[in-house]
Amino acid sequence: MEQNQSRIQLVAMKQSFFDQGLLDEQFIQLEELQDDVNPNFVEEIVILYYGDSLRLISSIEQALKERNLLDFNKLDTLMHQFTGSSSSIGAKKVKAECNLFREYCRAGNIEGCMKSFQQCKKEYASLRKKLEAYFQLARQVGSSEAACRSK
Repeated sequence: MEQNQSRIQLVAMKQSFFDQGLLDEQFIQLEELQDDVNPNFVEEIVILYYGDSLRLISSIEQALKERNLLDFNKLDTLMHQFTGSSSSIGAKKVKAECNLFREYCRAGNIEGCMKSFQQCKKEYASLRKKLEAYFQLARQVGSSEAACRSK
């Protein structure tokens, strides 16, 4: 019974990510690649995304600190990488903020870049927190199912 409740909660949690516009169909496509041989595939991909994202966010922060020598092409290239990483896991809101940042880069608008970068980091942190809770619950559901199968 409790396992069933957890499964229902997991499904509702994932649906809320789509309802809130946090994720897009790419996340579902990743889930379709997951199987019994690699049951944590999506979580592993998302963990790789976290590492890549932190590196890119740090690089963008460093580039933005050089206000007098700001290189919009470098910023755009870094954000292009972050956009691609975000897109690969279906991080819809993060990707949208990345694209807005890139538009400001192309326009040479430093204030727009700064503002959209802060929003981008906020969306990334929010998504990460929610996905971590989701994967924690998914592991609990998965381990309780495995325990039931072994009985």
